[in-house]
Amino acid sequence: MSHLARVVVGLSGGVDSAVTAYLLKQQGHEVIGIFMKNWEDDDDSEYCSSNVDFVDAAAVADVLGIEIEHVNFAADYKDRVFSEFVREYQAGRTPNPDILCNAEIKFKSFLDHAMRLGAEKIATGHYARVRQNSQTARHELLKGLDPSKDQSYFLHRLNQAQLSKTLFPVGELHKTEVRRVAEEIGLPNAKKKDSTGICFIGERPFREFLNRYISKEPGPIKDPTGRTIGHHVGLSFYTLGQRQGLGIGGIKAKGAQRGAGEHTPWFVARKDIEHNTLWVVQGHDHPWLLSPRLQATDLSWCAGEAPEPGSYAAKTRYRQTDAPCTLSTGVQADGQAGLALQFEQAQWAVTPGQSAVLYDGEVCLGGGVIQSASACPGNSSQTLA
Repeated sequence: MSHLARVVVGLSGGVDSAVTAYLLKQQGHEVIGIFMKNWEDDDDSEYCSSNVDFVDAAAVADVLGIEIEHVNFAADYKDRVFSEFVREYQAGRTPNPDILCNAEIKFKSFLDHAMRLGAEKIATGHYARVRQNSQTARHELLKGLDPSKDQSYFLHRLNQAQLSKTLFPVGELHKTEVRRVAEEIGLPNAKKKDSTGICFIGERPFREFLNRYISKEPGPIKDPTGRTIGHHVGLSFYTLGQRQGLGIGGIKAKGAQRGAGEHTPWFVARKDIEHNTLWVVQGHDHPWLLSPRLQATDLSWCAGEAPEPGSYAAKTRYRQTDAPCTLSTGVQADGQAGLALQFEQAQWAVTPGQSAVLYDGEVCLGGGVIQSASACPGNSSQTLA
């Protein structure tokens, strides 16, 4: 951005947003900090860090000499993010609320609030980049320069209007550099641990949290032969590829030799909603866990329109290496726009409810919500849903 502007920065209390505010102030912009409170159901619990985070954000604002405002978006959050999260879990899918939070809260409610404050731009501490393509005049979302921290996956639902008003200063840096800057200028949170929890769950135990909102319907856990080898507490509490917390650790596959070394771990491979059955398989590379093809709907493209069918790369989960694939688009039976991705190599534990995000080199094109994935040939169950 060549001229100086009023920029509203989302200060989370973490080091990335703190350095974001510092860098923009150094460039001469008028910087205002906003702390977003998105959750308040149990903010007095030991797991909720919201109050500590606000104190940290305020301390950063003090050191940088900028104003900070505390804004409560909890009602918006509950309506537009959390209700969808619960609905998806109850349907047996595994949603990604951070993606929805970015699209609906940070780059909608927060953006709108910033514009009311007379801001020209907003900025957050995400590891991603935005550039305007000189040929098309469109704004493009790019991966962050630090490949180990790139967060474009979580931002793929941003549209042209949102991208045109957004800055990601730390996307140009590596995390080690961000920490170094924070220490150099004496930020009080320079050594603060990165947050790892889902935005509203924080660090609290996940199953315990879900228990409050989702009814339990126990049922059988079966292996590929149809043998019942355990019982689950409710399909909503499991996700494809999960190996911990199944309660079947010592059981061997049918026909396995007695005393034959270590037990091969069991993994969740299918959730049969109709029969309330959890299907599990032994071994990380079992064919039921590998999908050469997926279908996705609820599409969102950064450019405002779908890319041409052809060869791209995609991620079906965060922190995954880009997987070469072929894109085809069309209309689903219900009239919704949909896409299909055919991968050169079968992908592991492709999970309905998660997002498939498409890339053309370093440019994030957008993506959709995974509806189903085809298992590798030779299985009795072809579709994982």
